[in-house]
Amino acid sequence: QVTLVESGGGSVQPGGSLRLSCVVSGDSSSNLCMGWFRQAPGKERESVAVILTDGSASYVASLKGRFTISQDNAKNTLYLQMDSLKLEDTAMYYCAADRSREGLLAWPKFWGQGTQVTVSS
Repeated sequence: QVTLVESGGGSVQPGGSLRLSCVVSGDSSSNLCMGWFRQAPGKERESVAVILTDGSASYVASLKGRFTISQDNAKNTLYLQMDSLKLEDTAMYYCAADRSREGLLAWPKFWGQGTQVTVSS
């Protein structure tokens, strides 16, 4: 069973930065397709960025250039660097994983508990 534990959320002013981390246990992160998702109050959960086992990454178009997904397989950790944060980035951010690209894009099998990101002035 894969377990994902996020950290790094918090409160930040507009224009600030945060880096989220997601530690993987139960499997090697190099064997998993992984991604970050977010859910704002009253809205559906949406994909933010994904990274596949070949290291290729993709982003939701509206966030590309501000957010960067990366992983350190030696540490079994997934990251999300978030820069130039905006009020509308406020949400619960979830780390997710699946053993296939198709599974990740449909609905990942494994989810973390989430970490709250609040952007406010």
